[in-house]
Amino acid sequence: MRVAILGTWHVHTEEYTRSVMEDPASEAACVWDSDAARGSAFAARMGLPFEPDLQKILDDETVDSVVLTSATCDHPALLLAAAKAKKNIFTEKVLTISVEDAEKAAEAIKASGAAFTISYPHRTFPTLRAAKALLDSGKLGRVTYARVRSVHNGASANWLPPHFYDKAQCGGGAMMDLGAHPMYTLLWLLGEPKRVVSAFTSVTGKAVEDNAVSVIEFADGAIGVSETGFVSEANPYTLEISGTDGALMVHGDTARWGGKETDGKWVDLPLPEREPLPIRQWIAAVMNGTTAPFGVDEAVMLTKLMHGAYRAAETGAAFTF
Repeated sequence: MRVAILGTWHVHTEEYTRSVMEDPASEAACVWDSDAARGSAFAARMGLPFEPDLQKILDDETVDSVVLTSATCDHPALLLAAAKAKKNIFTEKVLTISVEDAEKAAEAIKASGAAFTISYPHRTFPTLRAAKALLDSGKLGRVTYARVRSVHNGASANWLPPHFYDKAQCGGGAMMDLGAHPMYTLLWLLGEPKRVVSAFTSVTGKAVEDNAVSVIEFADGAIGVSETGFVSEANPYTLEISGTDGALMVHGDTARWGGKETDGKWVDLPLPEREPLPIRQWIAAVMNGTTAPFGVDEAVMLTKLMHGAYRAAETGAAFTF
């Protein structure tokens, strides 16, 4: 497969480009960016051609796929254009800023028949896959609560690019970016959201939040807590799940659980092998003609949850879905 890189705005652009270049089943055909200087500089560094004409890429039948790493505000137009051209799409999260744009993109992508994947890398983690399997086994009983904390020091240590604090480009701050991981994980674990409340602050004085928590009520009565931020040092990834018959904790790369089946003792949870990252799974799905993971319906649901979380933060009141 031949893949065009659409946009070099995102911090993960190089990672995805290298994944395409290193996979024997795929080839990076070219780079495009609405900012020609930024795009051509990235292309030169990667040893790839820069193509300033987006339509030329879309019309090129030898380019069958695109990796979308533009500013989030540019996703709607690029998704629709790529879908119209029937290109396979791999996109960085979130899908779009607005729910309306997400639903329009989803309709176009489904109509195209092409393979679509959104980057949900945490769902490939052995610890999280083991947690989901334990939850699905029923050994925790009825799940009543889950908490996910994913943070880093991007703002406090000043290593994130300045445009990550531009609300017009990003749609928000820490919750929209890093907080997407707890959000899609909670959707995966707990299902349909019913209501959300949020508390967002800016510790470093940025125009968007760099410290954020959302509390979500799910349809079956479970409560989920999504915690994120750009101002925390040395905090490992944390997942807690509580149920009527047991509980689980993921701390960094370790997972332990306890409950009725273990006589109340905490024991190590066996972990599966690590799955390939989403972009590798997308490439394999395109080449094998199989269903691509992390599909567009899940991508739309993340946008809906983000929309609710931000409306709740702005109004100070609960948002009901």
